[in-house]
Amino acid sequence: VQVVESGGGLVQAGGALRLSCAASESTFSLNNGGWYRQAPGKQREMVAQISITGNTNYGDSVKGRFTISRDNAKNTVSLQMMSLKPEDTAVYYCNLEDNLWSYWGQGTQVTVSS
Repeated sequence: VQVVESGGGLVQAGGALRLSCAASESTFSLNNGGWYRQAPGKQREMVAQISITGNTNYGDSVKGRFTISRDNAKNTVSLQMMSLKPEDTAVYYCNLEDNLWSYWGQGTQVTVSS
């Protein structure tokens, strides 16, 4: 199973971006999903998570600005990012879980200019 991410790019501070990811196999049964990020010289951190029941959890630095959602029919997880700040600049990774394993995407760059 491959996790395919899309939606990264360059945006000015205060702008918005939407990231999406999907499993490559149509038979994938999505359990939990999440987005994580890693900035240069820093550890990977949790940005947002969404459970199979739709419960969400956010990192403190993105609460109120980012929204995670899922489309169970398409097995996709999306991250709507608003009011972006330069400190949001990082490589963003999608994580999808089924009942057996946890799968990571290759990452998509988000750059927020000041």
